[in-house]
Amino acid sequence: MPAYADYLMLDRLLELQQPGDDHDEMLFIVIHQTYELWFKQILHEFDRLRELLTADDLPRAGHAMKRVLTILKVLVGQVDILETMTPLEFLTFRARLESGSGFQSAQFREVEFVLGHKRRTAIDHLPAGPEREKLERRYREPALWDWFARFVAARGYPVPVEVLHRDVTQPIAPSPAFQPTLVNIYRTDPALAAFCERLVDLDEGVQEWRYRHVKMVERTIGTKPGTGGSAGAEYLRTTLLRPAFPDLWAIRTEF
Repeated sequence: MPAYADYLMLDRLLELQQPGDDHDEMLFIVIHQTYELWFKQILHEFDRLRELLTADDLPRAGHAMKRVLTILKVLVGQVDILETMTPLEFLTFRARLESGSGFQSAQFREVEFVLGHKRRTAIDHLPAGPEREKLERRYREPALWDWFARFVAARGYPVPVEVLHRDVTQPIAPSPAFQPTLVNIYRTDPALAAFCERLVDLDEGVQEWRYRHVKMVERTIGTKPGTGGSAGAEYLRTTLLRPAFPDLWAIRTEF
């Protein structure tokens, strides 16, 4: 059996942090590399979730959702660590980022696309290569809400044609015709209603992470432009309060 360090390839992993002379740059690199690893795991879980919904395996689909939700809590918690860095400490190495920006995280864009927040411009910002190809594939694939709608239909519930066969490259819009089905699920199918609530938890968790991210950026650089020419906190604020599953929020008034 391989040794612990060999199994995890720690010699390669621990060589990937190459800060300059500033003490605080190591923290910045470790946190953002960790974010990318968690994004990779979330995408891995989403792909598994699609398989489980297709196989009508609701218990294990719920378990996959629970894992994603737990990872989201870790992502939010990591903001607390970043906020131990003062604006002056960040300023000492900010110039080393040059054109680099979290805006360029292809994996986070993949997560957004799975949740239905698709924008062609997000692909256009990436150079040609494997990352752009993966994001292009996510752009043309059904989003999580589409997988869920098909799962609900396969269980015999009425789902409008415009929901089942929508243009998956477009934003997810509320469907008043689908909402009565969702209300009925909540009233008559406890197991499926519980999964719907996990989707709401996911939506809320992503919005919480976005909010914490915005406040962390404001705390660190104020209203200055972000790295890589991005608009910084001003842009990030526009991403707040955008539900991924608007129908699950709309039906709250029906109970």
